[in-house]
Amino acid sequence: MPRSPYDKLPARTSAGHFNVVVETPAGSQNKYKYDPKLGVFRLNRVLFSGASFPFDFGFVAGTRGGDGDPLDALVLAPAPMFPGCLVRARVLGVLLAKKAGKENHRVITTPVVAKRLQAVRGIEDLPVGRLAEIEQFFRAILNVDGQEHALLGFGGRDEAEAIITRAAAALTKSRRAAVRSAPKRAPS
Repeated sequence: MPRSPYDKLPARTSAGHFNVVVETPAGSQNKYKYDPKLGVFRLNRVLFSGASFPFDFGFVAGTRGGDGDPLDALVLAPAPMFPGCLVRARVLGVLLAKKAGKENHRVITTPVVAKRLQAVRGIEDLPVGRLAEIEQFFRAILNVDGQEHALLGFGGRDEAEAIITRAAAALTKSRRAAVRSAPKRAPS
């Protein structure tokens, strides 16, 4: 059941955008992760020397990805944000990935309110170098932890939105199952 405001957010906003929660700001060597059991952000790990996030990183609220965690999201923004920052985001595409054989995609977004990024509507609008930077970053940091990761290329906005829709449905289904299996209290 939801424990904090982050857990109560839907994936899609009423305006058709998406709610993304930043865990790790751009430029950080520390990777922070939201802990839903505690309702706080905790230090997950420290990247190796010389590595830092080239974008804000977090999750799409109201989702459960193939790995059981909220769907990963990166936010391309003009300046770094902070852990816990809620971003009304426009989806551009997705970096398709698997971790230990399970889907572990990264949705690529940009803030709706970032005026200088209004012309960026899909990953095809990003410089090729930016996509290469995203892919290279994940190639460099993912296999350090000893788990098998596979990057499968980029998908467009429609594919990303379909992945989010499936991940939102997966969370709803798991919450319903939890309610059904919860022990019933005897009336007082």
